[in-house]
Amino acid sequence: MADKDKDPDELTTSAVEAPDLAATEAPHHGFFTRLYTGTGAFEVIGKRKLWFTISGLIVAVCVASILIRGFTFGIDFEGGTKVSMPAQTASGTVTTQQVEDVFSESLGKPAEAVVLVGSGDSATVQIRSETLDNAEIEKLRTALFDKFQPRGPDGKPAKSAISDSAVSETWGGQITDKALIALVVFLALAAIYITIRYERYMALAALATLVFDLVVTAGVYSIVGFEVTPATVIGLLTILGFSLYDTVIVFDKVEENTHGFEHTTRRTFAEHANLAVNQTFMRSINTSLISVLPILALMVIAVWLLGVGTLMDLALVQLVGVIVGTYSSIYFATPLLVSLRERTTQVRNHTRRVLNRRKGSAAKASDTDDQSTPAEAATATAAVSSAAAAPDKPAPGARPVRPTGTRTGRPSGKRNTRRR
Repeated sequence: MADKDKDPDELTTSAVEAPDLAATEAPHHGFFTRLYTGTGAFEVIGKRKLWFTISGLIVAVCVASILIRGFTFGIDFEGGTKVSMPAQTASGTVTTQQVEDVFSESLGKPAEAVVLVGSGDSATVQIRSETLDNAEIEKLRTALFDKFQPRGPDGKPAKSAISDSAVSETWGGQITDKALIALVVFLALAAIYITIRYERYMALAALATLVFDLVVTAGVYSIVGFEVTPATVIGLLTILGFSLYDTVIVFDKVEENTHGFEHTTRRTFAEHANLAVNQTFMRSINTSLISVLPILALMVIAVWLLGVGTLMDLALVQLVGVIVGTYSSIYFATPLLVSLRERTTQVRNHTRRVLNRRKGSAAKASDTDDQSTPAEAATATAAVSSAAAAPDKPAPGARPVRPTGTRTGRPSGKRNTRRR
């Protein structure tokens, strides 16, 4: 089949995968050296079908979990009654199982959830149940006080140490509605900015990446069973900013590398994009680490020091979002951008010119070998093999090389010996 009849994906695959960029790297360069220098030795774009398959499987699992298992909504979304008491009592530290037993014995039905929040003297036991009337709440408080004797602020047993609150499900619904409005506005503004700053294909790839991050993060919550609270919804919006920031970093490098690419025939558009991904690897990793460290610190403070469940929910969704956003910006956003651009006539024609030029270089090397003497043929065998493997293709991260026998681009020759 002629080159002009090939699918654009096939054209780029052959251009990127032959030769393998990793094979052209010097063998003494280790993994971390190549990662730090960003020489283009890691093949990402050429294997984009693999990354699309992996990403598709991840999305499929997440969507299936959302549809089948659903979410574990907090009391703010479902409504109900919350009862709290100190975990440190006169009889020692209270366990969640002991509280569940008292709840079942006093009201004749199980609690929806009993959790221990915080640690040490500030730890509390929180009971969540369906909406209870005043009589049921008073009966439960009396049973808990008689069993555990919780202490008040003065250190003496006090029934007032057991607090209760009724939560309406309408509040959580209002938070969700406002979050959805904010999400739509954010996506619209992001699309407008990227289209103006870069181009429409980058905007489409960035928006698809944001949707990917939302679906996967929500799917992780569904699979693991994390409780969805208003803080989770708010945190979900914050990770979109990080994901977009990381994606724009890579796109900015892609734009820099591909500027005027149609006027050269050394690399295809896909190879330029792959080099851009390699050059931003370390920046993406460093940005992710810098983002993860304060999130982990927030989780430690929320769980072990303050016992604030809201901070825990906020930190948890951000941690999941940062990990998903880092993956998508490298293995989903840029490969998708390349796939979209390769459907344009400009990129397809340029890819064909690059491949034809490399084939011409290989053919020329073969003709030279056929016309040489046996002694010259033995010497040229290695050169022909090298040209066939990587005809006129720059090594990863290679810089322009001056022709032999020249100085600053001028023809070689004798110095001007004109007498003064």
